[in-house]
Amino acid sequence: MNWAETIVEALKENEVSLIAYVPDISIHQITRLMQDDRFFHVVSATREEEAIGIAVGAYATGRNAAVFMQSSGFGNCINALASLCIPARVPIPMFINLRGEVGEFNIAQVAMGRATRPIMDVLGLPHCTLDSDDKLMQRVSGAVKLCYSSRQPLALCLTPLLHGGKLA
Repeated sequence: MNWAETIVEALKENEVSLIAYVPDISIHQITRLMQDDRFFHVVSATREEEAIGIAVGAYATGRNAAVFMQSSGFGNCINALASLCIPARVPIPMFINLRGEVGEFNIAQVAMGRATRPIMDVLGLPHCTLDSDDKLMQRVSGAVKLCYSSRQPLALCLTPLLHGGKLA
């Protein structure tokens, strides 16, 4: 099983069936798998804060949801997280493709890529970095369980060491 299939299986294991995402080539391998799987309802959003809103709405109706985005877009949803998800204790696992990491070719992606995890620290959002297939199922499934049991957003940061990154 490759990294994308492992993440999909971990989401299924944890009954996360609604996926909101902002389209990006780095996560296309995962979103394509979920779109082809009848277990998931996959919703394409135009902005990251819209994806957060979709996930919050799903949770309010009793459905577990996850959000997929790129680190540059994480900056777009900070207010939605800080003013809605954190105080209302809405658990949303966020899969964030970290840009500005090993092999980055676009200088515009570096600053937000580096700032993403420190911003999460300031907000008190738990996060883990996924950079290899080693114990990936255990790490993803455990993080999603923690997200729901603690009732707070949590980020799983995907690095190019895991998925191969974007090509110039």
